[in-house]
Amino acid sequence: MQTCQHSAKPRSLVWFKYMDEKTRFQRRQLLKFAGLNAALAVSPDCVFAKSRLKTRKPSTGFRPDVEIKLTLKPDQVTIFKGAKTRIWTISGELIKGPVTALENHSTSYLGPTFRLHKGQKVRIILSNRLPSASILHWHGMHVPSEMDGNPRDAIDTGETYVYEFEIRNRAGTYWYHAHTHDYTGIQVYKGLAGLMLVSDDEEQALQLPKTEHDIPLMIQDRTFNTNNQLSYVTHMMQRMRGFLGNQILINGDPDYTLPVEARAYRLRLLNGSNSRIYKLGWNNELPITVIGTDGGLLEQPVTLPYLMLAPGQRREIWVDFSRFKTGTELTMRNLDFQIGMQHRMMGGMRPGHRGGMMGRGMTGHNKSQLGNSFPVFKVQVTKRATTHDDLPLRLSHIDALSIKNASNSGSPRTITLSMRHMSALLNGRSYTMNDIQPDERIPVNTLQYFELDNDSTGMMSMPHPMHFHGEPFQIVKRQINPGLHHAFQTVREGFIDSGWHDTVLIMPGEKITLLKPFNDYKGLFMYHCHNLEHEDLGMMRDFQID
Repeated sequence: MQTCQHSAKPRSLVWFKYMDEKTRFQRRQLLKFAGLNAALAVSPDCVFAKSRLKTRKPSTGFRPDVEIKLTLKPDQVTIFKGAKTRIWTISGELIKGPVTALENHSTSYLGPTFRLHKGQKVRIILSNRLPSASILHWHGMHVPSEMDGNPRDAIDTGETYVYEFEIRNRAGTYWYHAHTHDYTGIQVYKGLAGLMLVSDDEEQALQLPKTEHDIPLMIQDRTFNTNNQLSYVTHMMQRMRGFLGNQILINGDPDYTLPVEARAYRLRLLNGSNSRIYKLGWNNELPITVIGTDGGLLEQPVTLPYLMLAPGQRREIWVDFSRFKTGTELTMRNLDFQIGMQHRMMGGMRPGHRGGMMGRGMTGHNKSQLGNSFPVFKVQVTKRATTHDDLPLRLSHIDALSIKNASNSGSPRTITLSMRHMSALLNGRSYTMNDIQPDERIPVNTLQYFELDNDSTGMMSMPHPMHFHGEPFQIVKRQINPGLHHAFQTVREGFIDSGWHDTVLIMPGEKITLLKPFNDYKGLFMYHCHNLEHEDLGMMRDFQID
């Protein structure tokens, strides 16, 4: 089904048969990008996508503790003075459950925030009122395959999809976002994303900051034209590099300042940007105390000089503002770093867009190139506090995984990441539905030993944040190509390798060893680069769990 009224079909593709396979693939990529950009030029709400699955209905035997209805629809929101910005949004309605389970954000384009507890059974009824097929993926959640939001499950305009699952995750910061084949980047960019915060008994027993002192912060970059409308990819290089916007938004708010009391806070940082990697550090060089990663709390706090945060990753940090006087202002900045290539040649922020090359406020810095320095958000100490929380010395218990317990302990599963000729590949393969290869079949209830190798070289060398659907994994070690050691030194102190993860940043020339369980559920579970432009280029595959 074609979901846009205004569409220009490409010329006949019969002559593809005369081309070699590589040339055919490149041509398909160019036609796809041309079609998307043409559609956006006609209508900002027009995105081509097709569904492959009919409406899924509720199960009669499932008894939810929490039931929520979500609706995907076009909308408008005020972000700057003047014209409202056209977006795609997710609205939520709590049908059953505690009132704290769902929080809508009336002044932001972000989807509602879920607050759930381990052990709860959840039903989510997704209704699509967009002019495009779509589906939502519960990023980091351990759920059955048919509840995961695989692109094959996309629903078309007017259809519904019912998710039913039990919360099995540890307490932590999770999120959800669109996951439509070929169009994940544009759909997330237009607003289809939100937070899912999970608690459990272990976390609740700790004296961590709560309620208004527990602050989730989704960091995103966008580019707006002079009429306040979103502008996305404008040329092929932005696809290959990944989209970089010239305006930073926190929870959908530009030039964000967080007012705080002079006491301890729990800040939950999520990189919700399409492709931008952040190296976060305070302007006064205050050390960063990390208490949680993608998969929940660490065993004990870790202190870093700065924090690397790749797309899809979450980091929870403890910040004690009691040392600062009322009126003190701090700035969380993106610090300079290198990625091992002449990446600055791949920049290109277009003058004439909001912020231009030298705009106002937090747009007055060059964000067109990955690794440049600029402010991300500000914190202002506005008053003294009446209460104070002490940082626990021990946060949680984590069982360490061991290679000797992996079912393939003597032979790691290797995934090679590469960028070649307008294609983004995993083990030399681009994404195709229903294309499970022998090395992508995994027995259920096993621990698997992986080596992820970023062999990017030359002008196409770039970092890749690799995300695995399903259960989280543990990082065993990092190895870096000696020729790229200098660039690696500019980021190495910002990595947290302890704890549980679902997304790992792999720098150019780096190899990462990890251990991942595949427990409980059979079916398809994806692995892909969470640079969403790379994902849409085909840097995504399925595991078949049998």
